[in-house]
Amino acid sequence: MFNVAVASRFDFLSGEYATLFAESRATAFQHPIWLDAIYHRLVPRLNVEPLIVTVRDAANGRLIMVLPLVRRRYRGLRSIEFADLGVSDYVAPVASDATIDAVAADPFARGRIKAVLKPFDMLRIRKLRSTSVSVQRLLGTTACSEMSMSAYAVPLGADFTAWRAEKITASYRKELDKKARQLHRKGQVVFDRVTDVETIEATLLKMREYRQSRFETGDLLQDQTYFDFYLDVAIRARSTLARVYSALMDGVPIAGAMSLAHKGSLLVILTGFDHDNYKSQSLGSLIFEMVAKHAISVGDRELDFTIGDEPYKALFGAQKSPIYQIFRSGSVPGAIAGAAVQHAPWIRSIAQRFVK
Repeated sequence: MFNVAVASRFDFLSGEYATLFAESRATAFQHPIWLDAIYHRLVPRLNVEPLIVTVRDAANGRLIMVLPLVRRRYRGLRSIEFADLGVSDYVAPVASDATIDAVAADPFARGRIKAVLKPFDMLRIRKLRSTSVSVQRLLGTTACSEMSMSAYAVPLGADFTAWRAEKITASYRKELDKKARQLHRKGQVVFDRVTDVETIEATLLKMREYRQSRFETGDLLQDQTYFDFYLDVAIRARSTLARVYSALMDGVPIAGAMSLAHKGSLLVILTGFDHDNYKSQSLGSLIFEMVAKHAISVGDRELDFTIGDEPYKALFGAQKSPIYQIFRSGSVPGAIAGAAVQHAPWIRSIAQRFVK
């Protein structure tokens, strides 16, 4: 009924994958251009091994599922993960719900998936939007847990003023109005979506510059490999998936935002703004409000702040939703390391000594 195969290469820009993605339950982070950029820009430079599982209808060869995975090593342990690599907020099998259920219910298909994934010490899939039993069965996992971080999103309406009155408290609306007046008194402010290649690159460069002073470590935009990844997606997907916004003060960039648009949802993934010169104007919050206004104007139905428990998200009416991870061990060291992930710090310490 199903043909399961594994490969180190796959054409995510092919017509068959585009059709599958459009019909699937996958998220913006499994978009053809996003995954193409991950496997061509990040995977080779981060020294991880591509591990792409495909499932086809045995009767006609039609592609019905893709599992975009990678194999990497942690302290000598072989780990299998979704192709996230720090840039994707949500992961999902690229298939319809009906297909996931059907493949998960087929013992031969499950056995074949289990076989093509070997060898590994840990299979750890993080950032799942649901606890889908079918996804767990599909990958043969035995443990599912809620992650320590959550996702946040807010529904959008048809009218910005009405949405703002409903989702943002009166006191915070008053505060934002005050900050906006202060900002406009400094000069001419222009906020818009940018689509030409030169302005997209200039905006991301400014965002990187502004973020450098705010993040001492861990900001991916400061790493040229990751910067090139985001720039690649922003340019190639500018008419489909990616939206880059820029705010100018008298023609000078003072803020930018990168987002992904998918099935009526706008996911904000990167922002950068001149905090030093506009600290008193709450420029970061004003940018989110500007993004929401544009999203409503083009018919988006949801503003997704993605993963992270930053307090500002609640100020815009965003609701918290859990994110899950599933785990399966493939060896004794992998099982001990898995316990370290799932349980207390003292177990983690023992596991680290064991692995060493």
